[in-house]
Amino acid sequence: MRITDRRFALYLMAPAALFLAVFVAYPLFSLVADSFFDISPVMGGSREFVGFDNYIQAFTSAAFIGAGWRTLAYTLLVVTLEFTLGLGMALLFTMLGRNSQILRTVFLYPLMIAPIVAGLLWKFLMIDNFGLLGALLHQAGILRDPNQIGWLSNPDIVLFSVAVPDIWLTTSFMCLVLFAGLQNIPGELIEAARLDGARAPAMLFKIILPLLRPVIAVALVVRGVDAARAFDSILIQTNGGPQSASETMSLLIYNTMIRFGEPGLASAMGTIYLIAMLGIAFFAVATIWRPGKDS
Repeated sequence: MRITDRRFALYLMAPAALFLAVFVAYPLFSLVADSFFDISPVMGGSREFVGFDNYIQAFTSAAFIGAGWRTLAYTLLVVTLEFTLGLGMALLFTMLGRNSQILRTVFLYPLMIAPIVAGLLWKFLMIDNFGLLGALLHQAGILRDPNQIGWLSNPDIVLFSVAVPDIWLTTSFMCLVLFAGLQNIPGELIEAARLDGARAPAMLFKIILPLLRPVIAVALVVRGVDAARAFDSILIQTNGGPQSASETMSLLIYNTMIRFGEPGLASAMGTIYLIAMLGIAFFAVATIWRPGKDS
């Protein structure tokens, strides 16, 4: 029996659709549904409908608001530095051409390391009393004492310290995406701009970056969402401390669910977090990529 192309396509899509329904749609529906209940953390415990009480509690919680601002600051810091460094390296690799093959390979090595391993590695480098970073800066004469800077114990700088492993790990991803986008820019266009007397800054801001808008939008959205949900590397370095100075939204939701035993409140926080991420992603695509609009 012959089947139509439409039905054949549906058959091919069915396994992926089933996978998404079981592992994405159902957990997402459960998350939103649980946010309207006061749920006992004990298996088989009580489940009481409380309406929007969990959302009100979340929005009136100083911990939730603080975690939101810290998550925003962490995301902006990480994504800005990764984009700047990644774009610089991508432009360098493009200028070097085939001569950059070995350098590109070495630059991509951090991308192969698990975040929890990177967090543990940088924890040993920056930890008080035993950290190699402070000892090296002391030997170089930059610091008077190896423990002069409390990288992971000073609440004022700990958020920047825990961002270092993330930047080290995924700058190579940003570079890889932007480098691929640069390969699609016609060389004739760059050469014509050079013949017209355009200098490097003008070519970068008026030719290269506008042509890279779709690639930049995808890279920023993917990395922005990924950075905003940073969890494992921060958990292994500081566990959100000291004084909750490095507690991001993911860590707060985890602690609310596991440590404090409030699944309903944690679900409400997760739902708000999800809606915020979707809103920021749509805004980034609409403003940076501007699909359907001329530059």
